[in-house]
Amino acid sequence: MLREYKTIKEIVGPLMVVEGVEGITYEELVEIQTQTGELRRGRVLEVSGDKAVVQLFENSAGINLKDSKVRFLGRPLSLGVSEDMIGRVFDGLGRPKDNGPKIIPEQTLDINGVAINPVARDYPSEFIQTGVSAIDGLNTLVRGQKLPIFSGSGLPHADLALQIARQAKVLGKDEKFAVVFGAIGITFEEAQFFIDDFTKTGAIDRAVLFMNLANDPAIERLATPKMALTCAEYLAFEKGMHVLVILTDLTNYCEALREVSAARKEVPGRRGYPGYLYTDLSTIYERAGRIKGRKGSITQIPILTMPEDDKTHPIPDLTGYITEGQIILSRDLYKQNLMPPIDVLPSLSRLKDKGIGKGKTREDHADTMNQLFAAYATGKEAKELAVILGESALSETDKAFVRFTNAFESQYVAQGFENNRSIEDTLNLGWDLLKILPRTELKRIRDEYLEKYLPKGDE
Repeated sequence: MLREYKTIKEIVGPLMVVEGVEGITYEELVEIQTQTGELRRGRVLEVSGDKAVVQLFENSAGINLKDSKVRFLGRPLSLGVSEDMIGRVFDGLGRPKDNGPKIIPEQTLDINGVAINPVARDYPSEFIQTGVSAIDGLNTLVRGQKLPIFSGSGLPHADLALQIARQAKVLGKDEKFAVVFGAIGITFEEAQFFIDDFTKTGAIDRAVLFMNLANDPAIERLATPKMALTCAEYLAFEKGMHVLVILTDLTNYCEALREVSAARKEVPGRRGYPGYLYTDLSTIYERAGRIKGRKGSITQIPILTMPEDDKTHPIPDLTGYITEGQIILSRDLYKQNLMPPIDVLPSLSRLKDKGIGKGKTREDHADTMNQLFAAYATGKEAKELAVILGESALSETDKAFVRFTNAFESQYVAQGFENNRSIEDTLNLGWDLLKILPRTELKRIRDEYLEKYLPKGDE
């Protein structure tokens, strides 16, 4: 039974306190009817005795405490899902935004989802080809993995996200693949840029877009990633599709969380963010994975901008604890105009060993990856040494490593945002670069692979 109350006690920012309530539950949806008859929505944030704290989805301006009515709807925020969502653009609360018809839902799902039983989880093991060498070759993405991109303000993470959304595929299998793209707190220009790119390249035909703009209320920002993941779970586990979820920018989500936490007068944690930031982020990240006996999977690439490029900031720090690695973008490479500016040394994919090797990519993948990492690190050290001591102080071997590092950055990492490299191309390019080094220095590759793959006639 719907109950209506006229006992609004106070309104502070996006929060409203209602007194004298009964039978109200956490996360319940609320309708507020203003004195002019306008309807606004919210959800229950806290219940204490006969008081309920309601968080408004829209602006609180113009609500008269005396004449407004509050209706508790008895159900949580939900999303009507259907396969028809593919190819469509929605706002942060799942309402169509592309002037297309309304979605006729096959199911209505709670956006908070249901936790996956850890025993039912299947281990990620299948290689996803993104077409980006720095990811495929060195920090491999595996189906069912959560691999965030740590970026900085002004770096081209949006272009990289679009490139992955366009190019990502699983090799050798003709399976249904979809991309769910959730944009959180972005500008109108950015949103338009995403929509235009998806439409122009035809990637929209296998994508679902959720767009929450910077001028939308904070509370909608908190719902957007959950909307995107609810849609992804339905496509993956009900329809057997393989879904790649890209969320950008999670920093805006955390800022909205901080805003709401401050309005609730909670005791802040690190840098003013709520103490439960870790728990809250895990409710998003842990919705990726594979389930035993189900065909579909969810692979997640959350993108976040590190404030002041500081990877010890709470948002990237906590994200790094929950997720399986990170791809870090470098401002130095960006200044050198090397695109995409992926800094391969601090980047990491914890599950890369599971998705590479014979039958998945190629037998020499693990060895070449280790060798490229080691050679690049040695070359960077030699470059730093040359800055201090001058190039003449370097040995011939050191000079070879410096040449390798320069070639590696300009050819392997900087492939541009339009170039789609197959894993074969990436591995062969790695071998081409390794021939710059003396054969005696290739200590991390087995002799049989050196014989087989190292271009002949070159040391």
